[in-house]
Formats: sequence, structure tokens, C-alpha cells
Amino acid sequence: MRNKMRKRRGKRGFLQLPFSWLFAIIVGAIILFFAIYAATKLIGTETSASSAQTGKEISVLLNPLETSFGEESTTPLTISVDSRLANKCSSFGNFGTDQIIVSQKNAGKWQENTVGPSSENKYIFSENLTEGRQFYLFSKPLDLPFKISDLIYLTSANTNYCFIGAGKDIQSELTSLDQGNLFVTNCPSGSIKVCFDWDQTCDINVDTYQKSVEKNGSTVYFETDALMFGAIFSDPVIYECQVKRLMKRLNELTGIYNDKETLISSITNGTCSTDINLLPLEGAASGLRSSSDLIDVKMASDDAYAANQFVQSGCRLW
Repeated sequence: MRNKMRKRRGKRGFLQLPFSWLFAIIVGAIILFFAIYAATKLIGTETSASSAQTGKEISVLLNPLETSFGEESTTPLTISVDSRLANKCSSFGNFGTDQIIVSQKNAGKWQENTVGPSSENKYIFSENLTEGRQFYLFSKPLDLPFKISDLIYLTSANTNYCFIGAGKDIQSELTSLDQGNLFVTNCPSGSIKVCFDWDQTCDINVDTYQKSVEKNGSTVYFETDALMFGAIFSDPVIYECQVKRLMKRLNELTGIYNDKETLISSITNGTCSTDINLLPLEGAASGLRSSSDLIDVKMASDDAYAANQFVQSGCRLW
């Protein structure tokens, strides 16, 4: 009988102690779970905030690149952590929008981010995703026939471009830029080959006669060197989107210059009658459906330029 009681007491003592342990373990696990969860959320929030702040800094950095005197410029952009810049172009609306979304690495993984500064007056030509810690921003003005805007070309310092067979003017321009990832001679191994009027197949083929650029299995068209660089450095879809946005801006600018012509004529009592017809240019810009229509815009632009040059200098519209 005593042996049975000892066994029962032993069992009760054995059950009571593990239960307290189990309770402490459960409570501790819950506290640890919430601590880890809070820390993870905090890290994610800080990473998102850092990405958003970087996006704002890039937006601010783009402003000085808008050249005032038609001179090209380039500037490096350095970010302290591995970053991925996503270029989101939309042609909807009066001017369309361009948005740069920055995602950064945290614990070896890319943090998703869908927020970034958006602009109606920036035209950034780049790949869909540009990765690295150092980037280059290079700008060039687009004139058709007057200045429409400055085009900005965004590339990663990790990606080298080798220009083969480019004309002397292009070579001189690229050399004077002194941009670390653009080469006309002594190209590093693994460079993206940009070939001009060559029969051989390269990564990017530029046809200066047809004024076209073949890249990623797609062909786009350009007028002026500014758009040619845009076609070289950007994804074809982004290029087409930016061209449409630029033509929307050109369409609005022609209306402003028409109003300016009327104002000049009234102020000078008709002595400054420029008689420059910008309607064909306006029609070509508003009627553009793809970059293949740029040839019509260029023809109308050349006619408007010649008409503006024909009038006396004091009466010119631009």
C-alpha cells in the first residue's frame, strides 16, 4: 500500500514540475515570436524608408542635369548598398509620367518597393531594371526644331558599352564625357557591343541610314543623336513610351509658339509678321503612334526651322 502511495505521489510531483516549465516555454515563445516579428517589420520599414529616401535623392540629383546651354553633361551616382532602379514610364495623361522606384538588398534579398518619385517633365532612358551601387547619369538636349527637353540616360557602372564603328563626332563626344563605362577603344571584356552600320551581329546595332536601333529583338527609330542615345541605353518599350511623352510636350510647345507669334505681331504692329506655320509640326507630333513616325516630325521640324531662320533675327520665335 505504501509503495502504491509513493508511486502516486511521485507521479503528481513529476507532472507538476513539467507543467510550469511548459507554461514558461509557451509564454517565452510568444514573447520571442512578437519580438522577432517586430524586429523584422522594423527592418523592413527602415529598408523601405531608405529606398524611398534614395528615390527622392535621385529625383533631386536629376534637376542639375537639365542643361541650359545645350551642352552635354554626366555625373556619377553612388548608393551605399546594392540597389535596383526600376524605370516606370507611362504615356497616359497630358504629358505622361516617369517614375524611378528604388529597391535595396536586405540580408541578401531584394526588398520589394512600389513607391518612388514621379515626374511629368523628366525623360529618363534606361533598362527596365538597372542594378549596382554606382550609376552614371548623362544628359543631352533634344531640339525639334526648338528645345523640347533634356533627355537623361541612366546606366550602371557595372555595365560597359563598347562603341564600334561610330562616326568621329560620336567618338569625340563620348571621349569628352569621360564616363567610366563608355568606350570607343580598348573595350573591357564582356562589354555590350554597340555597332554602327556593321554587317556583323552585335548586342545593339545602329543603322545611321535607316535611323534605327535594333536591340533585344526589337527595332526602334530615332531622329537626332539625342534620341539615338536614348534608343541605345534604354529598353525598347521604355524608349517608345518616352518618345510618345516627348511628342506630347512638343505638341503643347507648338501651341505656345503660335501664341507667341500672334503676340509679337500685335506688339510690333505687324512689322514682325513671321508667318511660320507650325500646324504641320503640331499635327505630326500629335499623330505619332510609334517611333517610326518620327520621320514625319523631323520633316515638319526642318520646315519650321528654315522658316524661322528666314525671318529677321529680331522677329524669330526661338
